[in-house]
Amino acid sequence: MKLRSWLSVMAVALTVFTVQAQEMTEEAIKERIKPVGSVNIAGAEAQAASGNGGARSGEVVYNAACVACHGAGVLGAPKLHAAADWQPRLDARSLDGLWQNALNGFNAMPPRGTCGNCSDDEIKAAIEYMIEGI
Repeated sequence: MKLRSWLSVMAVALTVFTVQAQEMTEEAIKERIKPVGSVNIAGAEAQAASGNGGARSGEVVYNAACVACHGAGVLGAPKLHAAADWQPRLDARSLDGLWQNALNGFNAMPPRGTCGNCSDDEIKAAIEYMIEGI
């Protein structure tokens, strides 16, 4: 007898739920399932406001992320536009080799340096900026 009562209660509940779901308008459904929050990524607004959201120039990336080490030559990092620092690396690895080192990390340099949000092309542009004129 208890099983029959339980099944009756479940049938009534299911019927009520079905009737309520059918009576809801599309707007009511959208309101009911809308997100309760949003995600904000630090710096995303500043980056979007600084331009069209496209790739940053090598100079911009260098000044934002690379200058801390490459400006002073920290732990042997080659300095900006210093042919004596860059030429041996270029001779040994080529530009593509330097780019792969920057993407994957090399010696004391972590992968992507300190620019975790840089695209591969932005990393390459920063390297090209640092070796400009060599």
